Amino acid sequence: MTTTAPGPVPVEGGGPARDRVYAWLRDGIISGELEGGRFLDELWVSGVVGVSRTPVREAFHRLEAERFISLLPRKGAQVRTVTARELEEVYQSRRLIEGHAISEVCAAGRGAPAEMAELADALVRAGAERDWFAVSGFDRQFHRAIVNAAGNTVLTELYDTLRSRQQRVAVRALEARPERLSIIDAEHRQLVAALDTGDAETALRVLHQHLRPVSEVVSALDRT
Repeated sequence: MTTTAPGPVPVEGGGPARDRVYAWLRDGIISGELEGGRFLDELWVSGVVGVSRTPVREAFHRLEAERFISLLPRKGAQVRTVTARELEEVYQSRRLIEGHAISEVCAAGRGAPAEMAELADALVRAGAERDWFAVSGFDRQFHRAIVNAAGNTVLTELYDTLRSRQQRVAVRALEARPERLSIIDAEHRQLVAALDTGDAETALRVLHQHLRPVSEVVSALDRT
């Protein structure tokens, strides 16, 4: 059955219609306003966003490639549910990339990127409002700053491919255990301090603790 329930408010701005549709759907899925299991109809999306059905179809194919939706014959698109396996695999990928970046930053004695402390503060403010979409965005920027500071553009580009799935997993984890926000903040501060002193051993230990699948979160997700 195709839903016609209200979704997220369409984003403003220019650019190709397919990119606007993609961004609107992606953000709606990440935030949970377009929840897992929900069916999306081309005609409904085109009417809400104000575009023809062709860019909607193009956005659907991009979202399917990124594993946000499944395209089902004669049923349209269905939003995929975040699974425990996906969470574990995203965390594992991040540990590999961010861990390498930490080693490089500490070896070069560059210290923590200046924006990290400000992003940590912004994350806490968003968390006080229980705006998990904003929290996930600030969290991603915080960790991306470490990767970018390593100075390897290929590695940064690779990390950027995780962006949407990284945020979606973060939102689901925070919804499952919002009380972890204080732990996340404390670990962020520890990461900044370790990077500032070039203490790679401590920074890597904190990172692995920070990016470990929490049993209470994993148990709230499907295993498939």
